[in-house]
Amino acid sequence: MSRPLTSRQQNVYDFIVKTMNEFGYPPTRAEIARALGFRSPNAAEEHLRALERKGVIRVIRGTSRGIRLPAQDAEPVGGEPAVEGLPIIGEVAAGSPILAAEHIDRYCPLPPEFFTPRADYLLKVRGLSMKDAGILEGDLLAVHRTDRVRDGQIVVARLEDEVTVKRFHRNGHQVILEAENADFAPIEVDLRHQPLEIEGVGVGVIRGGSGQAL
Repeated sequence: MSRPLTSRQQNVYDFIVKTMNEFGYPPTRAEIARALGFRSPNAAEEHLRALERKGVIRVIRGTSRGIRLPAQDAEPVGGEPAVEGLPIIGEVAAGSPILAAEHIDRYCPLPPEFFTPRADYLLKVRGLSMKDAGILEGDLLAVHRTDRVRDGQIVVARLEDEVTVKRFHRNGHQVILEAENADFAPIEVDLRHQPLEIEGVGVGVIRGGSGQAL
């Protein structure tokens, strides 16, 4: 029988389970530290090692989200197999987290490390605003979840209640979300007055959702 958890360890474990239930994948060390008020990700790492020693999680070295629960490693008995692969996100409801369970259509059996940097989810592409970048209606855009973006990258952006895929350009307070199709006008955002969230950057495309990565 494993030793009981300290209150702090229990908080870390509960946050891991909550994050996995809500988003479909475990938190990073930085996210644990931020959520629980630790001074650094190293403090979160110490708690993860303690949880692993007590047998309530398994830590996979060398990956930022390498945390697994024992139930994920168990062979299924008389039930559905454990979900593996990247979640495919369909329609995103206004104002809700992009990786909320109700947005996940299915899973694609590709490891996150198939893409560089690693993908966190696949977003089903709607429309032809990015066709000149080779991103077409029905494709799956592999997305690395981050809010750090360089000028010229293709991003998944949330502007008020809309999630859109565009090329990112910034000049001071002004951001231009540029389509790769002359039929679509760019979206201009003044960060002083309009909220803009970057949900991630595009790291690859699966043509038509068929599993053929480009």
